[in-house]
Amino acid sequence: MAFVAALAREKLLITARTLPAAPQILAELGELLQDVNTSLDEISDLLKRDAALAARIIRISNSALLGGGSRIGSVEDAVNRVGFGEVYRLVGLATTSRLADRDLKYYQIDAEPLRHHMLYTALSAEAIAKDLGMDARSAYTAGLLRTLGMMVLDRVARERLPVSESFNIATYDGYAAWEGNVFSLSNCEVCSLILGEWKFPLEIVSAVREHYLMREADANDPLARVLNVACWMAGQARMGLPGELPYFELRPQLIDRIGCPEDRLRELAANVAVEFDRLKPSL
Repeated sequence: MAFVAALAREKLLITARTLPAAPQILAELGELLQDVNTSLDEISDLLKRDAALAARIIRISNSALLGGGSRIGSVEDAVNRVGFGEVYRLVGLATTSRLADRDLKYYQIDAEPLRHHMLYTALSAEAIAKDLGMDARSAYTAGLLRTLGMMVLDRVARERLPVSESFNIATYDGYAAWEGNVFSLSNCEVCSLILGEWKFPLEIVSAVREHYLMREADANDPLARVLNVACWMAGQARMGLPGELPYFELRPQLIDRIGCPEDRLRELAANVAVEFDRLKPSL
């Protein structure tokens, strides 16, 4: 990331600060949940730092998704209802809604398909990682937040740079080529910069930076491989992003490296589709 000029880096981080605080809260929540001594009050106090996020969490906890029952009106009750084991997923759902609240004009992506893509990729990465005995929570987080770079670059184009050329699939073979021409860096690089600044684990930062697998060495990162296949799953379910589809192909060498046969991956994809349909109404 050293090639990012100081001014450009600061411009990106300033723009990132205009995003909702939900991803940063998700990072801190992950740390809290690793400590068995964390209390309900500590988790609730963290979630209440973002009032809109807290309200979204309460709304989701009152939905039919979680079995309904008596209506609740506090974050504490919401966490109690779902339990510590599921609160990270609950916050992930709310984070998706908070982040993807607008179209990405220059990427030609509408807000609703973006939300669907984020959730589907997160669930896919989680399912693959769990099946492989890896950290499922880190995989879920990487899948959920990997489009942050697109959100920031789109805002930079709207508010800070005179960008006249939107992405066009007929002109560019993928987002990375267009981003290189317009911004001189990719959304993966921007996302990893931001996640690093927000103190996400290095494992997640590295995986997001490398998951397009543009270089042979990128495939040495286990989580990057998982994330790449998760994005392939999203594409198979017609929830991929058009400018990324060339980067996510289930090649034989990738199947060998990830250590999960293609038929098993397709079984996992079928399970993900069911879980996505269950959670989608809460986005």
